[in-house]
Amino acid sequence: MDEDKPRLSRRDFVAATTLMGAVAGSSTAWAKGEGEPSMKSDFKHHQAKRRKELWGLLGDLPKPRTPKATVLRKERGEGYTLEHLELDINGIEKVPAILLLPDSIQEPAPALNYIHWHGGNYDGGKQELFEGNGGLKPYAPEVIKRGIVTLAIDSWCFGERKTYKDKRSGRQGEEDTFKHMLWNGQVLWGMMMFDEWQAINYLCSRPEVDESRIGSFGMSMGSTKSWWLAALDERISCCMDLCCLTDFQSLIDTEGLRRHGIYYNVPSLLKHFQTHDINELIVPRPRLSLNGRFDGLTPPQGVERVHDYLEPLYNKHGNAADLQIELFDCKHVELPEMRNIVLEWMDKYLVKKA
Repeated sequence: MDEDKPRLSRRDFVAATTLMGAVAGSSTAWAKGEGEPSMKSDFKHHQAKRRKELWGLLGDLPKPRTPKATVLRKERGEGYTLEHLELDINGIEKVPAILLLPDSIQEPAPALNYIHWHGGNYDGGKQELFEGNGGLKPYAPEVIKRGIVTLAIDSWCFGERKTYKDKRSGRQGEEDTFKHMLWNGQVLWGMMMFDEWQAINYLCSRPEVDESRIGSFGMSMGSTKSWWLAALDERISCCMDLCCLTDFQSLIDTEGLRRHGIYYNVPSLLKHFQTHDINELIVPRPRLSLNGRFDGLTPPQGVERVHDYLEPLYNKHGNAADLQIELFDCKHVELPEMRNIVLEWMDKYLVKKA
């Protein structure tokens, strides 16, 4: 990492972005009915305050910049064009990305930010869109069929952004990056989320994209990023995720902290937010989360806790049908019936115009 590149303190970054309001206290009171807002505008104001607070926990972030893309090459496939990109979005290192443009798109077209998993597969990254992973089959054929413009980037420490290019392990690179950033006032998870936020800015700059129909989707680490991103950025019109709606307290109670990588940890997070508090910032936008009942990364009692917290908020501030959080009898894997539900949501909330 280049120490001379410009970055902002967390205070300056929050002040510089236009997505966030002023700081407020814990949102747990909404679920208890204490000081519950009488109007939807009050709830929106509350969310804006909390959104700023969440951004403020993510360490010293890069100075916001207009994303710039270099097209390295274009590849033709059956029913699509694939652009191989190098994105300048954080001022520290270039971000390899792929942009999938189906031949069938009708501009302005729906878009999807596809976020890859961790799974210890440090060589994988963005290629998961076409190759799948150990828990799910590729989604490229599905978005091509539906005419959804889809962007996927390599996260910090993955794919072409592996910390070390030699024989040192990907895990060593991830741990070293985490420690190095921490010494410099940065948080690896915050830097990851900043890049995903910038990915949305890039999608919005594309002439093919309908900015009112941008979804986020991922499995495992990609799942957690998907709901964090939707909480941080209201431009995500539909949030979908698989196998990682992890309730932090339930993870602690079940002694499951060892199951998640070091990238996942944000200093002081639990002083301000639990999982349901973060997901509250997505209300009333469509929210889908499908998880395995026997998945050690996602304790089922925690999934139910998040659902039970969000359900009355969707009833009050939105549409009950726009929330679907379910458990399936599986581990860390996407079942065929889970795939069918995801595709139904893509059709309903992204492909179909309001």
